[in-house]
Amino acid sequence: MSLVRTGSIGSLILWGPPGCGKTTLARLLAKAVDAAFRELSATDSGISDIRTVAEEAKGLVNLTGRRTILFLDEVHRFNRAQQVRRPSVHAGTLTNMRTKDIFLPYIEQGIIQLIGATTENPSFKLNGALLSRCRVIVLERLTDDDIRQIVTRAVRRVSPQAAPSDADPAPLPVDASPPSSPTLVPSQGLSQPSSEPAPSFPAFPHLTPKVLSTLISLSTGDARTALSLLELALASPPHTEPERLLSALRRSVSTAYDRTGDDRYDMISALHKSVRGSDGSAALYWLARMLTAGEDPVYVARRMAVCASEDVGLADNHALPLAMATLQACQNIGMPECRINLAHLVTYLAEAPKSTRAYEAYTRAETAAKADPTLPVPPMVRNAPTTLMKDLGYGDGYAYNPNYIHPVTNQYLPPSLQNEVFLRPTGDTTDKIWDEAMLKRWEEQKNGGRPWPNRQDFAD
Repeated sequence: MSLVRTGSIGSLILWGPPGCGKTTLARLLAKAVDAAFRELSATDSGISDIRTVAEEAKGLVNLTGRRTILFLDEVHRFNRAQQVRRPSVHAGTLTNMRTKDIFLPYIEQGIIQLIGATTENPSFKLNGALLSRCRVIVLERLTDDDIRQIVTRAVRRVSPQAAPSDADPAPLPVDASPPSSPTLVPSQGLSQPSSEPAPSFPAFPHLTPKVLSTLISLSTGDARTALSLLELALASPPHTEPERLLSALRRSVSTAYDRTGDDRYDMISALHKSVRGSDGSAALYWLARMLTAGEDPVYVARRMAVCASEDVGLADNHALPLAMATLQACQNIGMPECRINLAHLVTYLAEAPKSTRAYEAYTRAETAAKADPTLPVPPMVRNAPTTLMKDLGYGDGYAYNPNYIHPVTNQYLPPSLQNEVFLRPTGDTTDKIWDEAMLKRWEEQKNGGRPWPNRQDFAD
């Protein structure tokens, strides 16, 4: 990278899943720019630790001109106030000198360059002032070929008479130029997919191609998990039966699903959008992913109850009662049986017709209500339980609809909103979009290449 050549990489936030190489990348960057490297974890470090590093960095840059890179792992766990709090310096008031000034002054003065690592979305977890001073680099989950390369190098390193080149780490590429303007930079994979056969390891005959493939699959793109599984496999006796070894590997893997992190919200979003898009297979897959990972079925049922009104709505009035019945089933029956109720509901909602008339109508009404919350109720539709209210004209001219054999109307809305139509009629296409490319993609992928039956109705 061009920044590496200048010797100053600036402050970075490395955002990516566990085991994708955030710490390794930080170490390589520090080595490439010949900076002092200090490593802390937000899980067990406090303000005093950060200040100590900063003071050391200040002395180092004054004496030698050498910069210091502070790598803070799990930066999202650092208190948001601690991330940016500035020092309060008042003469003679040491108690007010709260040693909480962490990153901003040191970053702005060039004393330290911060590299933070996080598995959580920085937009939600980091203070905006700190985030604005850092370049966010997104690291993707490692591919199977990446994991295969890492595992292969590790095995060769521990194999007897391993060649020196097998243990050499790949050099840090410095010829790629980063984007000039964006602060969100997607990462690239470690290697291109390879069609080479799985390597064999004479020193470890029980590490068969099948075992290696299973190990790679179980790691789900996490290099640390892959190396832990490899350590377990290499520690097994050479004569271990492959099936027994595979069983041990599977038992040792814990789910990476975090019910408090991004995974949960990404998957429930995928489930909801699959239902909205009437893709039952995808919806059931995401349901299974969440339930098998230990998600609370009541949480899923509640979200589907919202979906029943938000997306199915008036197109099928049976959707909401079914969703509420499923919610009750999840509360009273529990797992594993209630997974059947949820599968029933999710399939029904995915295959049901969709209508957002009620949801969109409320949104329009809410906008009008917030625009002027002082508009009075028309006297005609006000209640008049007392003589005074009747004398004031409350209820005058009101037509009680059940008394008539024909339709009647009243002034239900304030005069300024009298002509507003929040609830639009069925079939209204106002504000709807016609996207020929999107329609063709649907026709090709979901309709067997056949034209949409209603295409002619909207041709004009």
